[in-house]
Amino acid sequence: MPKIKIRYQQVKDAKRFFEILNNPNFIYLEIKVKSLAEEKEWLAKNLDRRKNNYEWNYTILYGGKVVGAIGFKINQFRKYIGEIGYFIDEKYWGKGIASQAVKLIEKEGFKKLGLKRMEILMRPENKSSEKVAIKNGYKKEGLLKKCLKDKAGKLRDAWIYAKTLT
Repeated sequence: MPKIKIRYQQVKDAKRFFEILNNPNFIYLEIKVKSLAEEKEWLAKNLDRRKNNYEWNYTILYGGKVVGAIGFKINQFRKYIGEIGYFIDEKYWGKGIASQAVKLIEKEGFKKLGLKRMEILMRPENKSSEKVAIKNGYKKEGLLKKCLKDKAGKLRDAWIYAKTLT
């Protein structure tokens, strides 16, 4: 299996992200992108998000191809906590790409930014994301009631997994 790489997201990733995000099989992903222009606009604001230490977003490359994205949001009240989110093109599901990407993003969060805690939230039925968390040494801390919105805007429960620096 080729190793993956991550790099800061670029506006040129918009077309590929738009294709991936509009896959109807992404039933656990809360992101709704209405148009390619909207995706480009969102990506263009990533530099400001990094400068303000709000979000750090990366493109996942597998064999040189854009296959998804990963990033983390900084808790604005507890700036030592980052919440990880990611998505992978369906054609690449089950290849360990998300697990590798989480390892890489942890280095960014823990080592580069000095975070003390990283969290991954997922809907209870999303067994693949749960496997990614467990594989990377995250511990299940509990069920958060009605904390994630689905694409229809309905509030859903989520498991919270976390990893802390000791």
